[in-house]
Amino acid sequence: MKSLRFILLFSCIAIALGFDGLQPTPYVFPFLPYFPKMPLANDNPVTVEGVNLGRHLFYDPILSADSSLSCSSCHQQKFAFSNSPEIFSKGREGVLMKRNTMALFNLAWYPSFFWDGRAATIEELVFHPVREVSEMNLNWNEAALKLERNPFYKKKFATAFENQKIDSVLVAKAIGQFLRTLLSYQSKYDLVLAGKTYFTKEEYKGFVLANDQVKGNCINCHITDGDVLGTNLFFSNNGLDAVSSKDGFADKGRGAVTNNSNDNGKFIVPSLRNLAFSAPYMHDGRFSSLDEVIEFYSTGIKKSVTIDSKIRDVHQGGMQLTTDEKRELKAFLLTLSDSAFIQNKAYSNPFFLK
Repeated sequence: MKSLRFILLFSCIAIALGFDGLQPTPYVFPFLPYFPKMPLANDNPVTVEGVNLGRHLFYDPILSADSSLSCSSCHQQKFAFSNSPEIFSKGREGVLMKRNTMALFNLAWYPSFFWDGRAATIEELVFHPVREVSEMNLNWNEAALKLERNPFYKKKFATAFENQKIDSVLVAKAIGQFLRTLLSYQSKYDLVLAGKTYFTKEEYKGFVLANDQVKGNCINCHITDGDVLGTNLFFSNNGLDAVSSKDGFADKGRGAVTNNSNDNGKFIVPSLRNLAFSAPYMHDGRFSSLDEVIEFYSTGIKKSVTIDSKIRDVHQGGMQLTTDEKRELKAFLLTLSDSAFIQNKAYSNPFFLK
């Protein structure tokens, strides 16, 4: 009888705290027929409960030392989770970051993260800003204690991770699950592929130009024909600066991670998606408009010791596009911007929902 009472008492307490013994619900991703198969982490299966927890953590400043910053402080949905129009985001006490804040979408396909690829997984991506002194500046042990003491999060962690002890790994897994759901796949470009609409004449000419390996030559780095990610996911030096020595780069980029001088000046090739929302552009945010970017590739490319071999016409500064070609290329690039993505309520701040 005592055993039965204990079991009943434990069950009541468990239910009250959210420990109902039910396994988390697998998250169902949308059907993405034109995307490559989505890689998923076997050690962090995406669940409805995990995504919900990660979404709250993403928007909650509880993970910063003074509760003043959250992930969303620098990654805002209305800007495709970039920090447009800021060139550099501000961290703790207004400290400026050293590189432009990257937009966040379609991350599941990326083999590494940050401009220099220093994080090998989405979960590792989460670890960096929380513990970074100039950003959120919170010791992970303290972060776990703050969450453990919070009844709201204690219950959510118990539901998402079946009563495992709250620690940095679970925090990173939860936010990582939410980040994997940030999918941009409903732009005009996507609707054209699905046969639901058509390019204008100008947009179509821009599409052809972008995928012409002789003239536009965007396709080698920003794939938009057989692969809709808008990036080849490689690291590249696109000729932003004239540098004659492998050690002459102000920002070594990938080279600082690999310690290989051949990687100096190389950065991840960003996606062409959502350019309408995520200015300024490049790792240092030097270009404030898409027109400036197109002009750079037309006339501003500079010879550099580690420049990507796929960059054509370096000797003449670039592709030498005509005024009409620049306009057409821009028209196509804007079809890759996804208004549905920046308005998707599933990605928005859960604390502000009515």
